[in-house]
Amino acid sequence: MTRTPDAARVGRGFAPGPRYKWIALSNTTLGMLIATINSSIVLIALPEVFAGIGIDPLDPANTGYLLWMIMGFLVVTAVLVVGFGRLGDMFGRARMYTLGFAIFTVSSVLLALTWFTGDAAALWLIGWRVVQGVGGAFLMANSSAILTDVFPAHQRGMALGINGVAAISGSFLGLVVGGVLAPVDWNLVFLVSVPFGLVGTAWAYLKLHDTGVRGHAPMDWWGNLTFAVGLVAVLVGITYGIQPYRDSQTGWGSPFVLACLLGGVAVLGVFVLVERRVASPLFDLSLFGSRSFTWGNVANFAASLGRGGLQFVLIVWLQGIWLPQHGYSYEQTPLWAGIYMVPMTVGFLLSAPASGVLSDRVGSRVLATVGMLLTALSFALLIALPVDFPYPAFAAVLVLNGIGMGMFSSPNRAEVMNSLPARTRGSGSGMMTTFQNTAMVLSIGFFFSLIIIGFAGSLPDALRTGLQAHGVSAAAANQIAGLPAVAVLFAAFLGYNPIRELLGDQLATLPPDQAAYLTGRGFFPSLISGPFATGLTIAFTSAIVLCLVGAFASWMCGPVTRTEPVGAELAAAAGSRVSESTVECWRVELTGAPGPPRSRGRWCDGRAVDRGLVKVRRLSGGVRGRVYRERYVSLITVSATTDRRRTWPEPRSLCSPLPSRQAVRCSALRGSRPNPRRQRRS
Repeated sequence: MTRTPDAARVGRGFAPGPRYKWIALSNTTLGMLIATINSSIVLIALPEVFAGIGIDPLDPANTGYLLWMIMGFLVVTAVLVVGFGRLGDMFGRARMYTLGFAIFTVSSVLLALTWFTGDAAALWLIGWRVVQGVGGAFLMANSSAILTDVFPAHQRGMALGINGVAAISGSFLGLVVGGVLAPVDWNLVFLVSVPFGLVGTAWAYLKLHDTGVRGHAPMDWWGNLTFAVGLVAVLVGITYGIQPYRDSQTGWGSPFVLACLLGGVAVLGVFVLVERRVASPLFDLSLFGSRSFTWGNVANFAASLGRGGLQFVLIVWLQGIWLPQHGYSYEQTPLWAGIYMVPMTVGFLLSAPASGVLSDRVGSRVLATVGMLLTALSFALLIALPVDFPYPAFAAVLVLNGIGMGMFSSPNRAEVMNSLPARTRGSGSGMMTTFQNTAMVLSIGFFFSLIIIGFAGSLPDALRTGLQAHGVSAAAANQIAGLPAVAVLFAAFLGYNPIRELLGDQLATLPPDQAAYLTGRGFFPSLISGPFATGLTIAFTSAIVLCLVGAFASWMCGPVTRTEPVGAELAAAAGSRVSESTVECWRVELTGAPGPPRSRGRWCDGRAVDRGLVKVRRLSGGVRGRVYRERYVSLITVSATTDRRRTWPEPRSLCSPLPSRQAVRCSALRGSRPNPRRQRRS
């Protein structure tokens, strides 16, 4: 059998068994779960982390530390994930995935071993969080590609749905885990990943193998350089755009921010020109010729931009306002904020696997569209809730939001991954994750900026009036009211009551009852409730618009063009190796018992598969038709060019029975009767 160079590198001689795909699914699910837990675990634990290293996160001089602890992991994964996906296409996805697990584990150990304090400790933590993001980028870039390699198309929605459940639910589980561990010892926030990382690394090294098409190509150095510089500049500009600049509440007018944004966009424009001219591009722009890939990524970007900042807004809402108003101390709010957000994870866990399975049967278009519409509805309901909401209503809306996100996520990933040719699954998966992670960073800056705008309009007057009403001097009240809105927002996000720090010595001049009220659980939350409601309405209205864009893009996804041979898909169902040949047409005849074949399969456009037991499904109405019968057959194909336009003879007894397996042995059609001697020898 003739084999192409790419096919010669498929699997490197490894023939996976029927259980291998479940090993791959379980390991990649563990990797995605632990990576996404670590992307959010520090959000709840930040007050304890900063207290442990002796830094005040509300000090304007330390705002950069706070921002990079929050966003550094996401920025790194957004920048590197597509390049690491390309490395997986070139050198093996399982190999790159295992390397990522190892990097992630080592960085977790070093984060947990932080033994010093002050600025040096903050820089140490940020540096190793960046390295941890490098490991996470390897995991994220190659997990979807590994699953797409080993699962056939009719099971990919289910597999990617389970993997997606781990990816998104991990970001919410991280809040609970961080809230539980941080009060005990903030080092445990990083140490908890180490045993899982050690097991996952060893498991991946011993059990995962490269089964996809691997193609060596020269590295696109100019593409990597321009993409990294351009995207880093844009994301850094967004990160510092949240901070105040001179008299402005935000930094979007800062020369540094404008230079980062405009310069980054210009460099990304150069990146596009480079990619159109190099032989082996980092971003394969030809993939955007696929309607499903293009619109699927537009939908994914819009959905991530709409929902990415939701987590941060809910933390501000719960930690800074609702929980203190309902009797929780500020020290307790991080843990309970994570617990009260669990209904969203429950909704996602209910819908994501089910929608993945359904997408394998009915397609992704309707499910993803309805999911986005439900998510838009949940944002509208969140706007309708009062700031001091009844929790059952809040929990019901969070469940609806989780169901909508789950209905969208699994079908969307399956839609995009099914549209990719086998040789580009790593880079294509990396491109999808890059759009998603970039949108998450954009969303954080976008939501924070909108809420700061809402704060800036009414918060100064509310602070001035409220403080003076409780005995604070006009001069002190005016000074506090002039503070940037971002400081108040970060205080609410971290679960701090900043009034004690802001008033300082003024507290000693106030009556004890007034001082106790100002520094208690009621004054600050009630003070910021009105301005927060204004910012919340602006932010969630924008999220509704983005979800509607995502719904439209999901509906625009057309039927997926089959990008892999039918023989390859059938082989993947049983884990058989796939090889290339020039055979284009063959027919499978099925039988459930010894004797002459009783039912014939459909014509299939595909390529030959190696000798081996293969699970096939008889289809009604062509390759994309309804599945209604399943048997095991052993295919024997030959290297022979066929002409699909010629008239084939009536099918005859092309298959010999295999009683022990209740299956049949079939040979490829050549346009003539099969040679009986050849069939007996086979």
